[in-house]
Amino acid sequence: MTRPSTTRLQTTVVAALSDRLSSDPDGPYLDFSNGGTDTVQLTAREMDRESNRLANTLRELGVVHGDRVATLLENRAEQVVSFFAALKLGAVQVPINTAYKGEFLRHQLVDSGAKVFILQGDFASRAVEVVGDDATPDLTYCITVDPPDAVIDARPTIPWQDALAAGSDEPITDLEVRPGDLACFIYTAGTTGPSKGCMLSHNYIVSLADQIRRAWQRGPDDVVLTPLPLFHFNAISVCVVGTLLVGGHAAIERRFSVSNFWPEVKRTGATMVSMLGSPAILIANAEDHPDQQGHKLRLCAAAPMPPDTDRLWQQRFGCKTFSAGYGLTEASLISMLDAGEPNRPGAAGKPNLVEFDVRLVDDDDVEVAAGEVGEIVCRPNGPNLMFAGYWNRPDATVEATRNLWFHTGDLGRIDEEGFIYFVDRKKDALRRRGENISSFEMEKVLYGHAVIQDVAVHAVPSPLGEDDVKVTAVLQPDARVTEEELCRWVADRVPFFAIPRYIEFRADLPRNPVGRVLKYQLRDEGVTEHTWDREEAGVTFERR
Repeated sequence: MTRPSTTRLQTTVVAALSDRLSSDPDGPYLDFSNGGTDTVQLTAREMDRESNRLANTLRELGVVHGDRVATLLENRAEQVVSFFAALKLGAVQVPINTAYKGEFLRHQLVDSGAKVFILQGDFASRAVEVVGDDATPDLTYCITVDPPDAVIDARPTIPWQDALAAGSDEPITDLEVRPGDLACFIYTAGTTGPSKGCMLSHNYIVSLADQIRRAWQRGPDDVVLTPLPLFHFNAISVCVVGTLLVGGHAAIERRFSVSNFWPEVKRTGATMVSMLGSPAILIANAEDHPDQQGHKLRLCAAAPMPPDTDRLWQQRFGCKTFSAGYGLTEASLISMLDAGEPNRPGAAGKPNLVEFDVRLVDDDDVEVAAGEVGEIVCRPNGPNLMFAGYWNRPDATVEATRNLWFHTGDLGRIDEEGFIYFVDRKKDALRRRGENISSFEMEKVLYGHAVIQDVAVHAVPSPLGEDDVKVTAVLQPDARVTEEELCRWVADRVPFFAIPRYIEFRADLPRNPVGRVLKYQLRDEGVTEHTWDREEAGVTFERR
């Protein structure tokens, strides 16, 4: 395969905002919706002004170049204002999953060493449980958003509006932000330890936004709609930064809803929608909606998307699809096809040879022949095109980039025509509805229950794509607990998306000669006749 050359200049997210201010300061930029009449719309000039105010306040609070600013916010304007404010100071935003609480939340605050924590007021009770002198020693201030009177007693707490009012809207002009400077940490689920912070540079974020623009053939007249969370890399690169590069505007829903999908498409005039495979499946199989008529959608970008769902979007809605893509937070996009270009069934497009050199290798890092299964590895064709390593994890960084190739931990194969196919994961991480779940962290929670002697958390294939979570556990002698009781106990301690669907009690777990649990065997066995199924049992939980 011949590698195309790329000569795109290095840049920063701050420079991308500046360019938009020069070309279109007052046109629509971002639209935030809570699923009804509650909408907030901002121009680039308004975003710049608000983020200047917050940046100046953060500076007064002691935030300097390289410091971390953590956020626990839903899809709302304050999340993006916080993003730009941190980056203008050369600081690093750490967006935390809004489902996190307890140890999941504390770990990311402590591991990142966040100096300031910006959070939604209705999440304040979670912060109260984990913030303290010993628990979070680096944290100095909290800023609360809606309701403004929420207080975290262990740290000085400032209401959002007070933070904005205290800051000047004058731009930060006395420091330089460079393309290789870190812009944010996106935490990925760990398999042999706690979740790790992927260090993402300014240029990497802009580069991914440009790749997506190229693949989607996105132009300034396009309106991109997404329900994806702003604590994930996709929404940041596609909507927040990509819209700066391309022009036009983007609409960001508070959360995904099948019933509200077509009304939002109509309200926003969306021409593109960016989401995951599971929502795309649900919409493709839903009943017709009145607002479906006369829609302007020309592209649905969702991966992974089963071939039948792909056909439904094209035939039922007259909408092209972009489902041929593969990437990780550490490196994206490793493979892709331009929107509308025919893909092979089950393929993830072709290797992206503009930004990356992509190979498949065996356990000794020797390249395998076409058609053979190997681990997908890549390396960048230029500077700052992928992650800069794992924060505070030098050993993990060296392991992931051994022999100067980034090892994805995923198995694939490439056919004679150059199409790449995902085969399986070498990792133990799970992925459910677009959320990465650390089996290590889940097991740590379960070991906190007195009845658990041994436990393995592993994946079971989901009919909606990706995984469902299964807990296979060994109980203490004479312990008495039902599967439902254990499930409800776990639900109080883990994010909503990580609540297990399946639970099975066994006398022992399968192990290799050195005692390591054979999770691949548990995955292969899947749902057995002894497995309890939460959905079949009718046990449901409210999202909170």
